[in-house]
Amino acid sequence: MDLFEEIVRMRRAGQRGALATIVHTNGSIPSYESSRMLVREDGSSLGTVGGGCVEADVWAAAREVIHKEAPRKIVFHLNNEATYDNGLICGGTVEIFIEPILPQPILYLFGGGHVSTAVAKAAQAVGFGVGVIDDREAFANSQRFPMAQEIFTNYDDAFKKLQPNSSSYLVIVTRGHKEDMRVLAWAVRTSARYVGMIGSRRKVLSVYKALEKEGYAMEEFERVFAPMGLDIGALSPEEIAVSIVAELVAVRRNVESAAHKKIKVAAPDPVETK
Repeated sequence: MDLFEEIVRMRRAGQRGALATIVHTNGSIPSYESSRMLVREDGSSLGTVGGGCVEADVWAAAREVIHKEAPRKIVFHLNNEATYDNGLICGGTVEIFIEPILPQPILYLFGGGHVSTAVAKAAQAVGFGVGVIDDREAFANSQRFPMAQEIFTNYDDAFKKLQPNSSSYLVIVTRGHKEDMRVLAWAVRTSARYVGMIGSRRKVLSVYKALEKEGYAMEEFERVFAPMGLDIGALSPEEIAVSIVAELVAVRRNVESAAHKKIKVAAPDPVETK
């Protein structure tokens, strides 16, 4: 099996992994420069960087790289002792670079209004694929969203066909509370990495409480980013798009502060000031 063909297959299938490559050698080592090993998320691997203890350590580091989605470099100083590398007698140095293999993040925009068009442009610019869902064909079409990989004009069809995973980002910007609530009811029980909804704190809490009456536990909404977007004082659709996409990037890059906009659902209703 070709290693690079497997990487392409994994990315298309939405699977994560890590690629370890020997980038520098000096002296005697149990492999050669540019040797590669691919480690999949399930722990299986393809290729080799020399075997023995070196490969075992690289495999463990690759698992960490997959989890953190951040690259790292490891340097091994082999010491001429057979016991170091399961019988491989070496006396050199090897540097191995391990990089995450990640599927393209896909942003699904529920709602095709002015904010969505601005979000789609900004998200595409930073590497997100884009899908659009709106029950109005005049809003969900390739003329308004030329970058869209998928377009749905029926919410139920989208709910049936989409299978959000750890590379999926769901942004709810429909035309009203009713549609927002309908989409959130589906989205919150998916495996999407990000679920965000636009609106004031009062509106967000009212949607949560309405869904609670339909059998949802308030704890289910603790993963929701709402009101979504970083607080930058945004007013125009383009500024709002910047705030939303900035938050998407923060979540994608595992920035801990990205959770700061989540509403504590057990808190009392805030006083509306606007």
